[in-house]
Amino acid sequence: MKVLGLDTATSGCSAALWDDGALTVRRSAPMARGQAEVLVPLAQAVLADAGIGFSGIDRIAVTVGPGAFTGLRIALAAARGIAVAQDLPVIGVTTFDAVAHGLPEAERAGRAVLVAVDSRRTEPFLQLFDAALAPLGEPAMLEPAAVPAWLDARLPADAPLLLAGDGAGPLRPVLDGRPDLSWAAGDGVPDAAVVAALGAARPAGLPAEPFYLRPPDVTLPKPRS
Repeated sequence: MKVLGLDTATSGCSAALWDDGALTVRRSAPMARGQAEVLVPLAQAVLADAGIGFSGIDRIAVTVGPGAFTGLRIALAAARGIAVAQDLPVIGVTTFDAVAHGLPEAERAGRAVLVAVDSRRTEPFLQLFDAALAPLGEPAMLEPAAVPAWLDARLPADAPLLLAGDGAGPLRPVLDGRPDLSWAAGDGVPDAAVVAALGAARPAGLPAEPFYLRPPDVTLPKPRS
């Protein structure tokens, strides 16, 4: 199965092709803005490197969020457009899943994983996973000061914990006193290669709709009188 993975959920832009259990081609560029101009050419370059076109893939996997509102919609719009044109299924993958499953096994061995995604506000988006990467409860959006108590309600205080994601930085001052806490290496940004691999492994995913944990920062125009 050939799966095209797309990600623009946070501060990166990446595309990758997963082919029968192995990553074939991956391209990425760090960027917080401008993904709309870059993503589709990036995906076309990935497929060209693999010697196929959009007609040669079996499904598309895309990060659905949470993350940057505009970024989420860029990859989702691209995935939907390609899917409609080629009559392909689209598999949605959360940003939390993409970050958690992108961690090296040796780094997370025996540890629960807390993924913190930058919300562009003071409160990061959060989800806690067990050592097998099964979610421990629903995602949340909390002020950093409230995170220790939230964790204690879900995990023993002495349980080994790995903190990952591009929103992890603000949690350092409030969690540094926790015993057996580790900080994941890397930039914490989702990788389209992981998204593609998850899309290949799952018979169905989330709907290809943005997954938000708070309302968009937009003001609707007032109705005309």
